[in-house]
Amino acid sequence: MAYLIDGNNFIGHTSPRNLRDPQSKYDLVSKLQIFHYIKKTKVILVFDGNPDPNLTGEKFRDKTLSVIFPPGGQNADGVIKEIILKQSDLRRFFVVSSDREIKSFARSKGANPLSCKEFNHELKTIMKEYRKFLEKEKNVTLPSPLEINQWLNIFKNKK
Repeated sequence: MAYLIDGNNFIGHTSPRNLRDPQSKYDLVSKLQIFHYIKKTKVILVFDGNPDPNLTGEKFRDKTLSVIFPPGGQNADGVIKEIILKQSDLRRFFVVSSDREIKSFARSKGANPLSCKEFNHELKTIMKEYRKFLEKEKNVTLPSPLEINQWLNIFKNKK
């Protein structure tokens, strides 16, 4: 299973005020790292515009999470279409965009288009699960040295 995400389109539909804020890209990448880790799925994120040096390099171009900026003269839509065309099995390949042309192209090639709203709901669900997991981890209290000694004494006396 894999998700191909139209980054600017997703940010524009989920938090339009943040579209010009570079931090919104970093926030999305952070959430997608958690998403891919929990879902055990590949994520390809395509942004319009010039490459952001903080989102390029080996860390963001691997088999599980890739952040792509189009080469000069191209836009994200063209890159997304190229990626769709290169896929051999599109049955479990999800294309996230609210752009009608991208969704139509994905559907025509056999991929599964998801609107930004649908994917945002899925992403929020995963983030909620993750926060619950972190909360459980945080609430684990370790025994005090006194408790450890008491338990050691109890087990020593059982011999």
